[in-house]
Amino acid sequence: MAKKRPQTKAGRTSGAQVSAGEIPVVGAREPCPCGSGRRYKACHGRAAAQAVTELVQRPFEGLPAECDWVALRELVPAATVELPLRGGLPEGVPSVTLATVLPMAWPALRRDSGAVLLGLQNDTASGDISRDLADVLQRALEAAPGTPVAAERVPADGPRLQDLLDPAGAFEPVVHTGFEFWLESAEQSTPEVAASLERANEAAIPTVRLSGVEAAYWCETPEKNHLRWVMDHPEEKLLDALARLHAAGASSLGEGTRLVGSFRAHGLIVPVWDLPGSVRADDVEKPAEAFGERLAEALGSEAPLTAEERRARGGLTNRQVTLS
Repeated sequence: MAKKRPQTKAGRTSGAQVSAGEIPVVGAREPCPCGSGRRYKACHGRAAAQAVTELVQRPFEGLPAECDWVALRELVPAATVELPLRGGLPEGVPSVTLATVLPMAWPALRRDSGAVLLGLQNDTASGDISRDLADVLQRALEAAPGTPVAAERVPADGPRLQDLLDPAGAFEPVVHTGFEFWLESAEQSTPEVAASLERANEAAIPTVRLSGVEAAYWCETPEKNHLRWVMDHPEEKLLDALARLHAAGASSLGEGTRLVGSFRAHGLIVPVWDLPGSVRADDVEKPAEAFGERLAEALGSEAPLTAEERRARGGLTNRQVTLS
């Protein structure tokens, strides 16, 4: 038989009574601060856990250059971006830099100089990457210089990147050939960091961001090269437009190139082209610009898809995968 909870004279469970709006976040197995006598995870922690784990489909929506945020999260091995904060940088923090990956997979790092590096490609504890990153960033800004910052459980009502970053600030990714940006100087490298740097450099796929269009990244692989282009057009509209171009034979980026499909990442569609190994990033700059013009025209069409265009759309969607 289950034990009865101790009752007060008024018939309520014993313990301090706290209003619903004042319940603090505690450990999942600790007594709930509301005084119910139940563990937090079985009481007020249920709603908090649901809010924290609920997947946010477009975590970077509302940030400048949402498409590049998605690309750096999913496609680009080594890149950095200077991040402007609302209200400016705190005293003692000369810069805040977003990095695709940090040594030892640290979520963030406060350099000896006080500068902050924020890692983007780490696993996150909740369904809202933006909230997780904001929590790490806040703690990195207050960390002692020269220390990494670990991930922690994030409160459901904590701020998001959209609350911390300057919405008018520029977002200009710098793609690197390796991860030497981890170090302020060679003398600061430890054996562990040096080993991590060597492994990361060996695994990095050569990648270039095109300059003539937004969020398009050329990459080199042993078999063939690719162009992966993150787009924020409404999904159904974009797939219709790609189908129109594909059916018309206007979806390639030049001889030997082919639109092979797309994938979905953080709520956005990423069309992918196969390129011959001889085609470099510079070779697809102008073809990509020309394709962007054709795509804009196709996006403006309101005509129903023809039978051939529907078949092309089916082929594209059948090859679509979702990364996140």
